Amino acid sequence: MDYFLKTRKDFLNFFKSKGHTVVPSSSLVPDDPSVLLTTAGMQQFKRYYTGELNPESDFGSHRATSLQKCFRTSDIEEVGDDTHLTFFEMMGNFSFGPVGSDDPTDAETGGYFKRSAIVWAWEFLTNVLELAPERLWVTVFEGDGDTPKDHEAYAVWKNEVGIPQERIFWGKRADNFWGPTGNQGPCGPTTEIYIAPTPEHARQGKGVEVWNVVFNEYYATAGADGAFKYKKVDSPGIDTGMGFERLLATLEGAANVYETSAFVPIVSAVRQAAAGISERDIHILADHIRASSFLIADGIVPSNKEAGYVLRRLLRKIIAVRITNDIHADVFQIGYEAVTKMFAGIYPAVGEAEKILGVWREEQGKFEVSIAKGLRELESLKTAALTGNAAFGLYQTYGLPKELTLEFAKKTSPDFENEFAAEEKKHQDTSRAGAQKKFGGHGLVLDTGELKAGNEEELSRVIRMHTATHLLQWALRTVLGEGVHQMGSDINPERLRFDFNFDRKLTSEEIARVADLSNEVVKKDLPVYYQEMPKEQALSSGALSFFKQKYPDVVKVYSIGSQSSGGVVSAEFCGGPHVEHTGTIGEIRIIKEEAVGKGVRRIRASVV
Repeated sequence: MDYFLKTRKDFLNFFKSKGHTVVPSSSLVPDDPSVLLTTAGMQQFKRYYTGELNPESDFGSHRATSLQKCFRTSDIEEVGDDTHLTFFEMMGNFSFGPVGSDDPTDAETGGYFKRSAIVWAWEFLTNVLELAPERLWVTVFEGDGDTPKDHEAYAVWKNEVGIPQERIFWGKRADNFWGPTGNQGPCGPTTEIYIAPTPEHARQGKGVEVWNVVFNEYYATAGADGAFKYKKVDSPGIDTGMGFERLLATLEGAANVYETSAFVPIVSAVRQAAAGISERDIHILADHIRASSFLIADGIVPSNKEAGYVLRRLLRKIIAVRITNDIHADVFQIGYEAVTKMFAGIYPAVGEAEKILGVWREEQGKFEVSIAKGLRELESLKTAALTGNAAFGLYQTYGLPKELTLEFAKKTSPDFENEFAAEEKKHQDTSRAGAQKKFGGHGLVLDTGELKAGNEEELSRVIRMHTATHLLQWALRTVLGEGVHQMGSDINPERLRFDFNFDRKLTSEEIARVADLSNEVVKKDLPVYYQEMPKEQALSSGALSFFKQKYPDVVKVYSIGSQSSGGVVSAEFCGGPHVEHTGTIGEIRIIKEEAVGKGVRRIRASVV
């Protein structure tokens, strides 16, 4: 049976039959400054839970279901074993409230809560997937000093679903309370569903988690001490997550995720291209090739910061594995061909071979030159035993991974590993201290390359200035003509810089007019919001884009103003973050206008 395609179809169709709108996966690049990459299925829906966006107008219902692309950086170093992945897919169903009928037999599109979420989860697992009910067991939140025991979920499992009491277990916050993502947001107690190898294991509470059902009945905000404060929300929601690869392992009886239909074609291709290498290295290559393909498809390119750095780590690890195993075949291209056969029909951007292989080959070329220099330096050291300190220096200067250093070093010092680790920690501490010094002693909470902030106050300020740059571009185009386009920007808590194409110095009257137009929009307190849409649709709608930027197939377009508020003032491709209403920006003050190159001008401004 083709579980890879069938399970997707079964899941989405099941929840579609329950009044849910099927929503396509959003980009791996999130509209959420608190996270680097999309880590959960609910992230694209976060603003529906907070009430900032209206699901009824966007989806036609208060219910949605999706298979969401996700990436978690915390597991990069663990990849290679039987369970850890970087990129994965999350199946989920969502309710945004307000709760209407929580009767799971009602055919409606309003919000629902614990009763429907639990009954439907059980129905899908036992009726659609035909998992044996006696092998399933669940956990519910036992409560603590911050939030109470979840008696309601317990009662639904026991009285409506009919799970025996001995297969319902109470769980602590670490296991049965989810969220928020970042330093604030919706969150709540969870119930987790497990499948055991046998009914006896189920009675003992042993097995694999297959589904996490979150009851978003709180909104959490982190205080100055980092501790969360929880407030009950008026319209609770449902957020569920079921790891697609893990579910396939259960359905297919696979020993691990790499033996499921989500990986077998990729693993087989890698094994054929790199015969004789370890299973761990096969897993690393399969995961990293698949993950890199999706990152590049969503517009990420290798760099030394943020998501680009994550991609660079993956690609350079692939190269390191190639070199240490003396693999002569282009294992990335071979693995990618398997990836695109599996996923291009689901995510068309993954099939853009020219773009994805182009990024791979460019990064491979850069890294191999750097490695060659590092190996020459290693040879020139001519030490009796290479120290961990010296090896870390090679890593810092040339990007020479520790694995390659060990491969080519004739001998290492007895305490090599501890020395390397100590140097690495020293570097991390120095970097952290530098960031704290630069950003007011708080460390960076946001650094996208364009926006930089060190704490919550600074974050609020740079977000205000980011939206101000959109107004400045609109005003510049109004005053100087529609040939004006953004050429770059940089924003920190003190000021914003906005570069644009223009062939002469602006007059004082033009500068004043740009400031006045921008501030008129601020005073109108217009709404600021975004929509996701295909790139071509966004371009044809007239939304502005930064000409140097590579965009994914699906983009976010931020708009200022709406038809009900008198018309859209500005619409631009942008990943965010932004204010919700222009009135919160404050007065925009242009400090200076200057030339930065032939045909390029710069505005320096601030908000007060």
